[in-house]
Formats: sequence, C-alpha cells, structure tokens
Amino acid sequence: MTGAVDLVELWRGGRLESVHQGHAVVMNGAGEVVESWGNPDHVTYPRSSAKIIQALPMVESGVADRMGLTQAHLALSCASHSGAAIHTDPVQRWLDDLGLNDDAFRCGPQWPSDLPARNGLVKTDDSPCRYHNNCSGKHAGFLTMVAANGWGPEYVEADHPLQQVIKTTFEEVCENTSPGWGIDGCSAPNHAMSMRGVAHAMARFAVADDSTTRGAAMVRLREATMAHPALVANVDRACTHLMQAGKGAVSVKTGAEGYFIAIIPGKGLGVALKIMDGGTRASECAMAAILCRLGVLDKDDPLVSRYRNPDLKNFAGLVTGDMRPAAALASV
Repeated sequence: MTGAVDLVELWRGGRLESVHQGHAVVMNGAGEVVESWGNPDHVTYPRSSAKIIQALPMVESGVADRMGLTQAHLALSCASHSGAAIHTDPVQRWLDDLGLNDDAFRCGPQWPSDLPARNGLVKTDDSPCRYHNNCSGKHAGFLTMVAANGWGPEYVEADHPLQQVIKTTFEEVCENTSPGWGIDGCSAPNHAMSMRGVAHAMARFAVADDSTTRGAAMVRLREATMAHPALVANVDRACTHLMQAGKGAVSVKTGAEGYFIAIIPGKGLGVALKIMDGGTRASECAMAAILCRLGVLDKDDPLVSRYRNPDLKNFAGLVTGDMRPAAALASV
C-alpha cells in the first residue's frame, strides 16, 4: 500500500530544509480517480472539511426553507470562521430567531482568531462566548434542525437523532461505511472516511443539479459558500482568498490537522487532501497547487501565490527562503 508522499517543501539558502508529506486524491462524479498522490484509501477524519455534508440534511429535509434560512445562513453553517463581527453578529441573530441564547450551544467558548474581535474582548476585560467558536455557524444549523424536529438539547451525542441522520448522510454521499468516529474540536462526532470516499462526496457536490432533492440541496450549499467566502472563513484566510481567486469556479474548505477539500462544479471534480503532520500552511500550499494543476486557479494570481509559493520572512522582514509544492504537484 502506498504511503504518504512529499507534497510541500521549504527551502532556505538554496537548501531543502523541511518537507510536509501527505495524501491527496481527485475524483469525478462517477467515482473514478482522476489523479492521486500517496494513498487514496488512507482513512482519517475530515474534520471541518465535512461541514458541507453535515449541513446537507438541514437543506434537503426542507428545514432550511421552513425556518427561513438565507444563503448567508447556509454559508455560516459550513464555516470555520474567525469570530469576527461579520460572523458573530449573524450567529447571535440566528440564535435570537430560534428563541435561544449562547447556553444552547454545545461547542465551547473560543478566543476569536480575528484580531479586532480578540482585541475588543481584551480591552473590555471580557471573555469569549460560545458564539465566538469557529464552529458556531454549524452549531446554529444543528440547533435549527433540533428546533424544527422537536429533538432534545444534547445534539452532539452520537446517538442523538441529529447525529444519526448526519452519519447516514455522510456515508451515503461518500458511498462507503465509516469505520468509526472521534470527537471534533466543537464536541460533535466526526466520522472517519477514506480520502477516496470524501473526494467522491465532493465530486458529487460538484456534479449535482436540481433534478433531485439531494442534488438541489448540494447545489444550494456549494453556491452559498462561493457567494459568501468571507463568512466561510474570514477576509484574511486561505479559504476566502482561494474562492475569490476562483471567481465562482471552486468551493474550498479547510479542516483541522491538515485536511482540505475542494468542489469544482465546472469540471465535475472533487478533491480531498491530508497533510500527515497536520500543518495548515502545507495544506494551503498543496491545495493551491492542485487547483492550479487542474486549471482552476492561476499560479501568478497574488491571492494564489501567497499560499502556493510564498516567500518566508524573518522578524526583520528579510526573505529567508520559500515554501513551494513538491515536484509531484508543481507542474501546471
């Protein structure tokens, strides 16, 4: 069985200093491998890259429409946001609309990664709330399902009806049985799956149309993420920048521990990527390189090159080296 392969390199003084290894696979809607690196059958947790699947039952069941959710709500339900005001304000309004408060969330409080929001809390000697959690949009979607169906409040328990329908949906769109689950950073179950399975699921999102209920729901979610990239991440994040550079050609979503997915509607392709050391910088570089390789992004676009081949600088601002895709990914 193929092991992880070199995907991203760091160079300093003309010498290779570090290497990030991983697995990646590109699939089409028919479930065929278009291209792969490493082991397409490597099994791991997709983490937050699975949020678009976790949001799918809310849309295809009709709950999103019955509860009056907008496209922005759908984007937030797929988000790993930075806790900026553009995220927390609508999440709090969403909670208000459900007649709930911060205590209803089962994700923990988290300091915002957005600096203005973080500094605002520090300056007022305030503490972060659960709505600051990067997954609060997803959890607002969870609570919407709970409210619409009259389910109990402990919605992150693995045997809760919400998590059962999410598990079923996840396995259906991946067309594979998950071998098990772990607890994600936001306390919800996260189901393990092969790289091939997740990439196939993303390809199914890519080729979806309005001819079926599930297909229409997939279209709505992928279009929501591409229409509101800053809600999915933040104005200074890789997901946002790569979607902006794609100009409606791709939806991307990062996950913890070096996972990353892409949905490419125009080409009918899905991508799943895992950096084995969990490095976010490497997953961003590798995903940007794969999307350039597939002709979705331009490697010379400044929004792309800052992730695909950025200069490395020290604290004095001197360029000390560079990060680049390994040879297997580099050609475009």
